[in-house]
Amino acid sequence: QVQLVESGGGLVQAGGSLRLSCAASGRTLSTKTMGWFRQAPGKGREFVARITWSGGSTYYSDSVKGRFTISRDNAKATVYLQMNSLKPEDTAVYYCAASARMIVVSSDVQYWGQGTQVTVSS
Repeated sequence: QVQLVESGGGLVQAGGSLRLSCAASGRTLSTKTMGWFRQAPGKGREFVARITWSGGSTYYSDSVKGRFTISRDNAKATVYLQMNSLKPEDTAVYYCAASARMIVVSSDVQYWGQGTQVTVSS
């Protein structure tokens, strides 16, 4: 089992920045990729970004490309999501995800964090 704990959410004005953290514990060596998803009220869970533990290969959704940056610290088993130029439409609960597979969609995810709220005011 892998446990994921997110932190760093909050309320920010449009144009501002936030950094989310996701600390992984347990059988982290069984995972290949880490990622972030988000879910706005009344909508499905949406892929945001992913990164591989080995090599640090990244991939972003078009909606956040150029504004968000995913990174990892292997020694701390922690993944970060730096969010800049935030927009009101970025408002959602953000979930950390881990998998032994390459994360493309939510069905690829084996482990989920509890979620952290990000609210962007206009």
